[in-house]
Amino acid sequence: MQSIPVDTSRLGVLRCAVGPEPKIADFETKEVKKDRDGNTIYSVAVTVRQDGRRVSVIEIAVTGEPKGVVEGAEVRVTGLDAFAWAMGDRHGISFRAAAITPVLPAAVPATVSNGKSGGA
Repeated sequence: MQSIPVDTSRLGVLRCAVGPEPKIADFETKEVKKDRDGNTIYSVAVTVRQDGRRVSVIEIAVTGEPKGVVEGAEVRVTGLDAFAWAMGDRHGISFRAAAITPVLPAAVPATVSNGKSGGA
């Protein structure tokens, strides 16, 4: 399978639609999918909204549980690759990333005390 690098800077705002869940390798046995090193592969559904376009949802596989990624939160996707696949009459595109991390809100400046008392 050939990987196609994706420029995430052109995807607009990315938000977590469904939080990290272990990817299932075998639905009958409920076996969890692992990478070559034995690390669990997780799946995260991410909404993609470019300016003037409708929202799309893509499911991204990532090795290891993405910490701090919760539904509704804006996320940053690093090292995103797309893979075209086909099985019989079915075909599609799969996505895999090196990391998915939460975008932390900008720090709010602390209120500076003027040193005056609010008393009488």
